[in-house]
Amino acid sequence: MKKLILLLFILCSLTNFSQEITGEQLLNRAIKFHDPNNNWSTFKGTLFVTMKTPNRPKRESEITIDLPKEYFSVKAQTSGNTTTYNVINKNANIKFNGNIPTEEEKKKYNLNIERANLYKNYYTYLYGLPMKLKDEGTIVHKKIERKKFKGKEYLVLKVTYPKQIGKDTWYFYFDPTTYAMEVYQFFKDTKESGEYILLSGLEIINGIKMPKNRAWYYNKDDGYLGTDFLSTKK
Repeated sequence: MKKLILLLFILCSLTNFSQEITGEQLLNRAIKFHDPNNNWSTFKGTLFVTMKTPNRPKRESEITIDLPKEYFSVKAQTSGNTTTYNVINKNANIKFNGNIPTEEEKKKYNLNIERANLYKNYYTYLYGLPMKLKDEGTIVHKKIERKKFKGKEYLVLKVTYPKQIGKDTWYFYFDPTTYAMEVYQFFKDTKESGEYILLSGLEIINGIKMPKNRAWYYNKDDGYLGTDFLSTKK
């Protein structure tokens, strides 16, 4: 009888686990896994990312991030061209094949300050996860879910932002044992919109466990978009 009661207690505990842990607690545990020494706020390093997408030439990027100095740089090579964006605060310096781009090149290749800041925000957000979910303006929902995705059960954290920051609704999927981030997903206006990203492997950079590979898919039909491969070497 005692064994039966103990078994029932364990089953109930597992069932109710997602109700006993808050979103903020789950986020803190995930950050402890990915950034155990709180290195992200002072991060300074270089990432090498190769993007491979169907029916398009690969894109090789050398990304330098120096958060204390608010400096960001990305040097990308694709289709025989090299584009370099250097951003300090929100001021950008742009080069195309080693030179200041002409007005014609700016229009043809969409080279502008807005795009430079877009790259800065994009890369620092993705490679700063889940730590970036501590940023001001991030709304971490208190209730979490247990949900199966691609055959595996996860603890799922819902995140939204004020309209002036972003309208997308995000879901982050964490391993229920290690709290490693293994999937994230965003939706726009409907459940048919947006994308999900499958993460695999880990690359340790400045003491931070960053996902090594990010494979992107459409939510609506599981259509494959491409994969980013992270490395510490060129």
